[in-house]
Amino acid sequence: MQREDWQNLPLGQETRYESTYNPQLLHPIPRSVSRAHLGIEGAALPFTGADEWWGFELSWLNPKGVPQVAVARFRFAASSPSMIESKSFKLYLNSFNQTEFESAETVRATLEKDLSAAAGSDVAVTLFDVEDPVLAVQAPVGTCVDKLDLETRVYQPDAGLLKLAPGAGAATGETLYSHLLRSNCPVTGQPDWATVSITYRGPQLDHASVLAYVVSFREHQDFHEHCVERIYCDLQQLADFEQLTVCARYTRRGGLDINPLRTSTGEIVFPGRFARQ
Repeated sequence: MQREDWQNLPLGQETRYESTYNPQLLHPIPRSVSRAHLGIEGAALPFTGADEWWGFELSWLNPKGVPQVAVARFRFAASSPSMIESKSFKLYLNSFNQTEFESAETVRATLEKDLSAAAGSDVAVTLFDVEDPVLAVQAPVGTCVDKLDLETRVYQPDAGLLKLAPGAGAATGETLYSHLLRSNCPVTGQPDWATVSITYRGPQLDHASVLAYVVSFREHQDFHEHCVERIYCDLQQLADFEQLTVCARYTRRGGLDINPLRTSTGEIVFPGRFARQ
């Protein structure tokens, strides 16, 4: 699949919503398309990571015809050959609505089987009761850069904006975050909003330059996952940090939010849900 083929995806198309289980609704998108623009070829990835999706509009019927609801967490490995086009994911989840399943475990196993087949790699699915405390909103951890005094009119990604702090010497360990990440769907042009966090160890980043760089994505068109990979690669190219983790928690659309995380540490730990999710 090439970038020009994205116009044929369900995104932006008038679609009939099905309410009977149909796994054929899922549309995979090869990760290689956007990664090629970052110089990433084949399976030799410069990071490990995962994409954590949360689904808040999952419902099905039990064997007595009574609706059931749950919140679902989906974990896709960054090494999977494909990601799932988001509208097709929503349509697929909607197809459970009027289908009877023996149990919540049957639903979970069905989701896991279908999504793993579409992604080309194992996908982990967990279902939560809608009153589970794990769904509570949390505050970001680290230093917010959003209030820094900044003037910029650069609204396309520019790695040249990233700078090290003056006199950066001994290794520093810190987490910086911003609520100002905005990118745009490459198919529909609709804006996607996120809180992005950067945790690193190495020479200290100039905080204002990080803010300018985050803002520079404002008119950029790409999928959530590839925006995070671009941020990771641009940062690593700047300083070859000893440790680096980039995670963006995007706001929910159509009951789904997407949260890509890329790291050099091999440790995949997602921050909790933020207020805009």
